[in-house]
Amino acid sequence: MHVPDGFIDAPVSAAAGVLAAGAVAVSLRGARRELDERTAPLAGLVAAFIFAVQMLNFPVAAGTSGHLLGGALAAILVGPYTGVLCISVVLLMQGVLFADGGLTALGVNITVMGVVTVITAHLVFRGLLAVLPRNRGSALASAFAAALVSVPASAAAFTLLYAVGGTTDVPVGKVLAAMLGVHVLIGIGEAAITAATVGAVLAVRPDLVHGVKGLAAPLKLRVGGELVDAPAAEAPAGPARSGRSGRAVWAAGLAAALLLAGFVSFYASASPDGLEKVAADQGIDAKADQYEHATADSPLADYGVKDVDDERLSVGLAGVIGVGATVAVGTGVFWAARSRRTPAARPAAHPETSAV
Repeated sequence: MHVPDGFIDAPVSAAAGVLAAGAVAVSLRGARRELDERTAPLAGLVAAFIFAVQMLNFPVAAGTSGHLLGGALAAILVGPYTGVLCISVVLLMQGVLFADGGLTALGVNITVMGVVTVITAHLVFRGLLAVLPRNRGSALASAFAAALVSVPASAAAFTLLYAVGGTTDVPVGKVLAAMLGVHVLIGIGEAAITAATVGAVLAVRPDLVHGVKGLAAPLKLRVGGELVDAPAAEAPAGPARSGRSGRAVWAAGLAAALLLAGFVSFYASASPDGLEKVAADQGIDAKADQYEHATADSPLADYGVKDVDDERLSVGLAGVIGVGATVAVGTGVFWAARSRRTPAARPAAHPETSAV
């Protein structure tokens, strides 16, 4: 879904850049209310994990692949404001280090892949949780639906930008039908990955999942044939235990990201992703060859390490470097955002979330 240079004209790309910059500025302020000493490192990890999973293109139709966009996952795990920042960091790393997504189209990509997916997923997730029973199953179902809807919403947003500033004369109706058709299929994969990841974090540290804070209901036990509220779960015994638990989650997540990017990514589908396939089939990319990516000579361009002849090793090293760079830059951004909070903006203490 990464939009390259040449698909959208300069004026619309510039306008999208202004919109993206405004969204990032608003998100930096909003993230101060979402981040604390536990969630700031998690946010950096979420960005790195999304980077890693985006390297894993999966087949969705004949000659077409898809990959995680990540907006829904970020919004649910760390909040909508921090989620926008997560996706922005990932897209910046991909564009600058790996020549993936045009630099003049960076604002387009942040708007389409970040802002639209995060806002859409957040609204769907919270809307469903407001009407469904407050339990873990509802949270997972809501995460699945939010991710599923966010992908075609992103495709529709790209089509809107193309309608205003496309560099070719392909009918907008054809572009919209083709984009929605393939991205609904990609959305199913996105939904499965999102629900599985959210479920894994809920199973071990539900208090770290931003989207379910304040929504937990007491567990029910069957006593004498009747359902009664179970005693409230005890919080971890002191800050030290809670800190060790959080570090364990962070270490496990980082290990998973490194494994996916450093090893599993070599086996990803080589077929063009949804946007690439639609662009080639419909002729949207007719003028893209006129634009050379500004970082095409990067030693990590196209997710390989320059001068490393072994393809498996080259892809793996590029993935590991990308995860490391993303977690470092992301964590730095989120710690900086957290440190700028005013005392009035600091959240009130709340008990650990019980099982959801």
